[in-house]
Amino acid sequence: MALSNTSESGIVTSRELRKAGVTARYAAKLCGPGGPWRRLMPGVILLRDSAPTRLQLLQAAVARFGPEVVVTGADALRARGVGCPLTREVHLLVPDYRRMPAEPGMLPRRTTRMPPPTMIDGVPFAPPARAALDLARLELDPTRIDELISLPLYWGLCTLDELSEELDSGNRRGSAAVRAALRRVDPEETYAHGLAKKVLSGCPLPSPSWNTTLCDRRGRPIGTADAWWDDIGMAWQFRTPKQGAANFHPLALTATGTVLVRCTIDQLKKVPLEVASELVRAFAEATRTPRPKVRTIGRIDAA
Repeated sequence: MALSNTSESGIVTSRELRKAGVTARYAAKLCGPGGPWRRLMPGVILLRDSAPTRLQLLQAAVARFGPEVVVTGADALRARGVGCPLTREVHLLVPDYRRMPAEPGMLPRRTTRMPPPTMIDGVPFAPPARAALDLARLELDPTRIDELISLPLYWGLCTLDELSEELDSGNRRGSAAVRAALRRVDPEETYAHGLAKKVLSGCPLPSPSWNTTLCDRRGRPIGTADAWWDDIGMAWQFRTPKQGAANFHPLALTATGTVLVRCTIDQLKKVPLEVASELVRAFAEATRTPRPKVRTIGRIDAA
């Protein structure tokens, strides 16, 4: 038996099996108790008897419902590296003219606005702005909606304008909470973090902690770090202090021996390679010097 069209994941359709000479009866036997295969959905088989991975489940959904469907929501964001929890169901966008059979674990949504998909690992994913908005529309908690709306900005995958345009182009029904959340977004705060993560993605550096307040040995705040490498005592500042916020002088940090890298959001956007080179140089310097006697307090985000 040869299954030349079978993907490396082991997902295969009944049609492909028939073309390979495998009868429906024999396939049913192999998928039965004690058999080496597993039927995931009608007409879709996993060529091993084990629980499917999330990627295999996505590939099975495309095999089941056809190449016209697009995966959106949390799966589309995670496919681009966004750290967000998976939803229980796979969120699918389906052309409005298609009728979709009910399938456990699948959440199909018919739409007249099918987005241009991006293929990743053989799965068509919705653009980041659409994926985040589709995910936020499923949420009822305003705080959680705020977090979801900010995700693609936080990770540098789209702009606030792109989010607004996508929301305005869609159905307004049930979008009031999402629109309110979009008005609360601080684009500089979230976009700056996304740009910074892009810079770090090209650096051979370990992941930092984010948004930390640094204190001296007595616990008195002496500065903040947008990114902080605690093991070696290196700080990176790239945001402009907000009006009314504590305005620490950089010398207060450097006086402790903290290695401090400073840049602007404009530099993150226009000369990311130069910023990355400076971070690598500073990191090497910090590893050669004793760790400063500073502590961290407040919120520390390791994302």
